[in-house]
Amino acid sequence: MEIYVDADACPVKEEVLKVAYRHDLVVHLVSNSWLRIPVGDKINKVVVSDGFDAADDWIAERAGAGDVCITGDIQLAARCLEGGALVLGHNGKPFTPDNIGMALAMRELKSQLRDMGEDRGFNASFTGKDRSRFLSALELAVQKGGKL
Repeated sequence: MEIYVDADACPVKEEVLKVAYRHDLVVHLVSNSWLRIPVGDKINKVVVSDGFDAADDWIAERAGAGDVCITGDIQLAARCLEGGALVLGHNGKPFTPDNIGMALAMRELKSQLRDMGEDRGFNASFTGKDRSRFLSALELAVQKGGKL
């Protein structure tokens, strides 16, 4: 099991590292720019080109069955699910084959509403409760071998 993190805008990198260190897991922190993150033997900081979806492509090409992917990007979540990985959002809620279709549809609907000026793109703020839920969900996923 390895953990793949879409790291550019990820608010839970420290929580991922805490779980990874506890279980001696490899973590790939993938971003378009250099990140100031403590490293260890099993922490792989990957800086990809600034090309469109370069970080997503790197993750989706490698994450597979038994791995865990951390992302808030619904399209990347769908690609990782197709590869067999377990996918957690930043708030700890899993993306699953049962809910990814609705998530993709809502993403498209919100995009259309923004284009029409009907939605300003407001997202709820990230809370301590979200951080705690994420930490618990990742710990459980790791203990269950990449399954929930």
